[in-house]
Amino acid sequence: MIQPAAIPLFDRLDYRRALGGFATGVCVVTAQSPEGAFGITVNSFTSVSLDPPLILWCLDESSERHDLFAAATRFAVHVLPVEDREMSDRFAWGTCRLSPEEFDTDSAKPPRLRNALVRLDCLTHEQIRMGDHLVIVGAVQRFESRPGDALTYFRGRYGIATETPE
Repeated sequence: MIQPAAIPLFDRLDYRRALGGFATGVCVVTAQSPEGAFGITVNSFTSVSLDPPLILWCLDESSERHDLFAAATRFAVHVLPVEDREMSDRFAWGTCRLSPEEFDTDSAKPPRLRNALVRLDCLTHEQIRMGDHLVIVGAVQRFESRPGDALTYFRGRYGIATETPE
């Protein structure tokens, strides 16, 4: 195991702003709980492996949704299209419960938002505590993809990743 280096002392807000200099896509992760379907906006999504198909995303331990997602054995990652900015805001800061008309599901799948550019249905493969986050690795069971422009986030603002025809 690699021993952690001495932690430098610097301003957390400045550090957060520096990390905001990396443009990311915007995703909503959904899962089912005994209380119903719920979601959270994340920009900490990445692919891990093609074979086997693995992805990961990170969940802040201080999130009020932490325990719900930490307990989930299935979840779906949705890459949002540019027209879903309101949905991103809602799942970042607002109501996290999904109403029945917002998603499709059956007993074998997690809640699936209807308008995603990309949707990945996952089984929780591994959870790793790192710093103040829980890293959730998902084994992709099924995916869907459609054309369209993606919602992005850069330096605290939304943007657009435009799909250009080949």
